[in-house]
Amino acid sequence: MSIRRLSVQNLRNLQNVDIEPASRLNIIYGANGSGKTSILEAINILSLGRSFRSRKHKTLIHHELDQLTVFGRVASASVGADVAVGVQRHRSGDGVIRIDGSNVQSALELAENLPVLAIDNHAFDLLDGSPVVRRQYLDWLVFHVEPSFVLVWKGLQKCLKHRNSLLRRDKIDPLLLAPWDTELARLSELMDEMRGRAFTALEVAYRALVSGFEDLDDVNLSYYRGWDKTQPLSELLELNQQRDIDLGYTRQGPQRADIKITIGRGSAADTLSRGQQKIVACALLIAQGIVFSNHTDRTCVYLIDDLPAELDDRFRKTLAGWLCDMQAQVYVTGVERDVLLSAWPDDVTTSDKAKMFHVEHGAVTEAKIVEI
Repeated sequence: MSIRRLSVQNLRNLQNVDIEPASRLNIIYGANGSGKTSILEAINILSLGRSFRSRKHKTLIHHELDQLTVFGRVASASVGADVAVGVQRHRSGDGVIRIDGSNVQSALELAENLPVLAIDNHAFDLLDGSPVVRRQYLDWLVFHVEPSFVLVWKGLQKCLKHRNSLLRRDKIDPLLLAPWDTELARLSELMDEMRGRAFTALEVAYRALVSGFEDLDDVNLSYYRGWDKTQPLSELLELNQQRDIDLGYTRQGPQRADIKITIGRGSAADTLSRGQQKIVACALLIAQGIVFSNHTDRTCVYLIDDLPAELDDRFRKTLAGWLCDMQAQVYVTGVERDVLLSAWPDDVTTSDKAKMFHVEHGAVTEAKIVEI
């Protein structure tokens, strides 16, 4: 899975960009504020319909214009041919998504067509962010490896919406809750099984990656399904019905699921250094790609924003090695080209599978890779 062509118009300070990326490594360098990260945002828009930095599309559109457009030609292993993908966002809020010339209504189709994982400053949120971040991290993988995920997830959202609406009524007949409780419990068990399988595979992949870091041996991952592991959710919903009525929402269920990242009895985020936290976060995101590839025989695209930040030379090379082993297409940004180049093996940077791009004032030009 890789992008063969990327065209961007009016995304932040990128007004007319048209490049043909390399199949493996794409190094993007330039001064701060030149537009490097905007290229990564454009790729993320092709995957999810939005940027990984902000969900507010208006902030992405060049301030003097009314719309942005991102177009990509994606080499799809599942289809066996290139797929044309285009996303247009208007300042008014309207948008158009097209895949191979046909309009599509859901960004889910983008995600299926071009799976993308981003490693940037928000990666730290996996350790010190809210459970929502880790739940989304796990569900990204479940979405891609479990065919029934979308159907179950939509069913859960419907159940929770109706149950919570009933709970907020002044007076409620418990019999009205019964059918929603039954369906919620059924779908929750299915979701838990899918998440549990994905988590088990993730933990194995993560352990293999960090096995060479002695100072990370005590970091433990555990999966919390969102309710007591010793009781069926159906029983807990019945036992805690009055408490839910008092609060006006459903307290227990898969909407409370989390991945606990701990050292001993405490949070790893409170113990690890900033550099150690980034190693753990990177390993978790690389593990996602490994499990995805193992289950689908496809590779995802990696976006690495500001590679040198808070990583020493040793780990930059380790991260590059992980990505090389996966044979994924990678886009990596930074200010200093030599620092970026030094992380990657010579047999990659000197091959036709690598390219370098210089970004200056929103203009992108291909640069020659030379030995350092």
